Amino acid sequence: MRFIVHVSLPVEKFNEVARSGNVGRKLAAILEDIKPEAAYFTGKDGKRGGYLIVDMASAADMPRIAEPWFLNFNATVEFMPVMTPADLQQAGLDALIKKWG
Repeated sequence: MRFIVHVSLPVEKFNEVARSGNVGRKLAAILEDIKPEAAYFTGKDGKRGGYLIVDMASAADMPRIAEPWFLNFNATVEFMPVMTPADLQQAGLDALIKKWG
């Protein structure tokens, strides 16, 4: 199942890792391990962060994705399930609307 993973990186911890000269190496290692379909980095709520698109086989994949961010950056990690247009077509919206609408 596909998820958008929002990673929020606390400013002080990220600055500490950046000043140590290890931020690029750590980010590259995490992304290499997670292998997201896509990764976009941005600022949100005054913090550095990013959005990753990941395909998880099961909920058991969540620690593999979140722990590197927790352990290296004290990050906050949110998982949001998403659908592709093909997934949405298979959802049976017409039947659900007929039943509940």
